[in-house]
Amino acid sequence: MPRNVEIKARARDVNRLRARAEELSGGPAEMLYQRDTFYHIPDGRLKLRVVPKRPCELIFYRRPDAVGAKTSEYQIVRSDDLEGLSRILDIALDVRGVVTKTRFLYRIDQTRVHIDDVEGLGTFLELEVVLRDDQTEAEGAAIAEELLGQLGIDPTDHVAGAYIDLLEACET
Repeated sequence: MPRNVEIKARARDVNRLRARAEELSGGPAEMLYQRDTFYHIPDGRLKLRVVPKRPCELIFYRRPDAVGAKTSEYQIVRSDDLEGLSRILDIALDVRGVVTKTRFLYRIDQTRVHIDDVEGLGTFLELEVVLRDDQTEAEGAAIAEELLGQLGIDPTDHVAGAYIDLLEACET
């Protein structure tokens, strides 16, 4: 199963963060509007991602809900049949919730840098260091931590869990 090392943090100075990410990546961000519908499953997370003018993605992933660097194992299936996939998922599983966001995506070497404006939550930075087969989780964590320093992110701003978890916490 593919793996990456992830870190999520609150983004305080978004303009400075975007400028620094653009400098480190050597170019402007790709802007994506994403709508993720999460489903209740017994282990891990399952979401159906919709991005305009792209195939939808059914994404399963498993990762600890911890602050700081954590390894995520994932599988992605792309489909042009959003209506059919949605119908089957809605019949088979209960919807947990929906996360809507505008994502600014930068690529720095093997790391996907996301600056996400999440509806109902605010702005966050998310790093995904896509591990090669020969790389350890510790190597991925070191890459992520170094990049966080270059982006000027304070460790006290790290966040555990997924956006869906944060939204659910706001509802209680």
